[in-house]
Amino acid sequence: MKTNILLFIDWFLPGTKAGGPVRSMANLTGHLSDEYVFWVVTRNTEYCETVPYPNIESNKWIERESYLNVFYASSDKQNKETFQSIIRDPKFDKVYINGIYSYKFSILPLKIARKEKKKIIVAPRGMLNPQAFSVKPLKKHVFVVLSKILGFYKRVTFHATNDDEKRHIKDKISKRAKIIVAPNLPRKIITKSHTPLAKTTGTVRLVNIARVAPEKGTLHMFEYLSKVTSGNIILDVYGPIYNQAYWKLCEEKISQLPSGITVNYKGALEGEKVLETLQQYHFFFMPSEGENFGHSILEALTVGCPVIISNKTPWVNLESQHIGWDIPLTKTAKFAAVLDRVVAMNEDEYFQWSDKAFSFAKSYCNDEGLKGQSVRLFK
Repeated sequence: MKTNILLFIDWFLPGTKAGGPVRSMANLTGHLSDEYVFWVVTRNTEYCETVPYPNIESNKWIERESYLNVFYASSDKQNKETFQSIIRDPKFDKVYINGIYSYKFSILPLKIARKEKKKIIVAPRGMLNPQAFSVKPLKKHVFVVLSKILGFYKRVTFHATNDDEKRHIKDKISKRAKIIVAPNLPRKIITKSHTPLAKTTGTVRLVNIARVAPEKGTLHMFEYLSKVTSGNIILDVYGPIYNQAYWKLCEEKISQLPSGITVNYKGALEGEKVLETLQQYHFFFMPSEGENFGHSILEALTVGCPVIISNKTPWVNLESQHIGWDIPLTKTAKFAAVLDRVVAMNEDEYFQWSDKAFSFAKSYCNDEGLKGQSVRLFK
């Protein structure tokens, strides 16, 4: 008989706008479907939306897959009474909580689960990493200090996705914190083969799939592009815009780009269309200010699309493997030089890079050891 796991997360499928955490949880539940049945409690709305998902009934368990049931809570049911009745169900002895700072879906479930003496796993999802404290730093520091004083995370197991995050948890929460390191899992279904996109010397198609936001390096992209010396570049940008003032700065920078560079804003992209969209481009371009994992980076590689990213992600030493570049954000000239290089790249050379990117991702995604580390979380 499969073990039942109760999981709390602010936003979940079919939503996509909350980014990495949604994809991380969808991948985790999919990969572990042979061992566990997951029961996910989440909001009944998409990230930054107030209208409930269409055609999904709220406040009852909905079976999305044989291994995946979801409770889409309306705003009036995101409370102690509702969550307590769910957590008390005897079929749940393990509660997995995604995130740290959300009162409704991180703090409140943790308080209830502690009182009910359930086994608790907390996944910070990079929220204790140094770059996370650049936003609302005072509130976050106060919360961390109070959690230590109150012993909020005693007898909790933390899920770190890499050794850096493990170190951050120890630094912020406790040197004695119990931590299991289990990398994020890729999409369960990976493209079995790929055909590289035809490439002409002097032209290149770039794609960015991310929120339009400072932390994703959107403005950085246009700064680097402004230093490109020759050739024709098309950059298509996919992702939601939440800060119009920031996008205005981006538009001003776009208007100043050389005539050979075309930037198209394509709006938000549905999660299920990501892979087919990536196949239409030569390189994935995202100089973000930090990624706990970077699902879109790996997804680009899975379709043979090499990447041009910052060195603030777990994906490093890319150039030596001929699958992309990871560059410090301050190295504007280096980014520009790489962009010049990919423009000048001929088809034979590009096909070699594309093949290596696909092979790397295939090897990573087929590593059974990754799944085994995640299974350990719930043993």
